[in-house]
Amino acid sequence: MNRIITIGREFGSGGREMGRRLAEELGIAYYDQEILEEIAKRTDLSEKYIHGMVEKRPSFSFPIHVGRSFRCMQNGQWELNLAVFREQSAIITDMANTSDCVIVGRCADYILAQMHPMRIFVHADMDSRLRRCRRKAAGDENLEVETS
Repeated sequence: MNRIITIGREFGSGGREMGRRLAEELGIAYYDQEILEEIAKRTDLSEKYIHGMVEKRPSFSFPIHVGRSFRCMQNGQWELNLAVFREQSAIITDMANTSDCVIVGRCADYILAQMHPMRIFVHADMDSRLRRCRRKAAGDENLEVETS
């Protein structure tokens, strides 16, 4: 069985960079954006669209109808999300079966649970994450803290 390391992270915590460095140090494959590229190839959806789908929290809608019954209406967006997740799961499983690897995000820890990967979660306090995001941001981005 291959060595599999999954990295979950909070946005801005540096998990992606840590995963890349870990893979380089161990001399094993590193997968992150490559997963989105492969989903785009297999589904004929644009990479930008897929990126938006996998980064968004899914919304569920179960309307209640007269007669005290629950009936799930056909939901095209739900079906599309499910299809993308299935493809993502197949790709991640293929990658883990192919070689030793580090996989960042994409629910890899959940998808590969039966393969017993080493699971790492990277987090940081909010101020550190904000400083890191500002430091890494493109020059024309104007990142501000949103207060409510």
